[in-house]
Amino acid sequence: MAQYVYLVRHGETSLNADGRLRGLADPELNELGESQARAVAVALAKVDAGIVVSSPLRRAVHTAAAIADHAGIAHQIDDRFNDRDYGRWTGAVKSEVVAEWGSVDAAPGVEPMHTVLSRSAPALDAWGAWSESRHKAVVVVTHDAVIRPLLARIAPSLPAVSVPTASYQVLRYDTGIWSVELTDQQAPPLE
Repeated sequence: MAQYVYLVRHGETSLNADGRLRGLADPELNELGESQARAVAVALAKVDAGIVVSSPLRRAVHTAAAIADHAGIAHQIDDRFNDRDYGRWTGAVKSEVVAEWGSVDAAPGVEPMHTVLSRSAPALDAWGAWSESRHKAVVVVTHDAVIRPLLARIAPSLPAVSVPTASYQVLRYDTGIWSVELTDQQAPPLE
């Protein structure tokens, strides 16, 4: 029986707001990010989820905790969903890195995308199998630099997604086969 995994990007931080590369920096959510975390928690409350899994970074942990608390389910950290390491470019303005190197990927010392995928794809597969065996959805809270390559691996012809903060992607897992059901879903702001 097919099951679902919801890939959620964490709420906004001050580094997001400033257009800076976050990577392994560990800022807290800003005020908007806190509000986004609450809104996505409410939106995903209707999902029959069995667990929330997150990156170990505070922005992901806090977003995941909001979802888990609202749904009354467990939250577990999985280091394989950690953000991409931007090395010395962590905290740099992304547009300036792109202007200097042509892309973030070309900047020296940035973790290669294939390395991000080599740790996050097996994690996603494991949680998909967990979901299928328990007949419960899994919510994974991670980072755009993890979500984008995972989506490209599953659906190479998928048009580019924007993956805004606190957005979620809906993946379907059926006996080892992944498909992308929805992308760039956003919870309505709370009143």
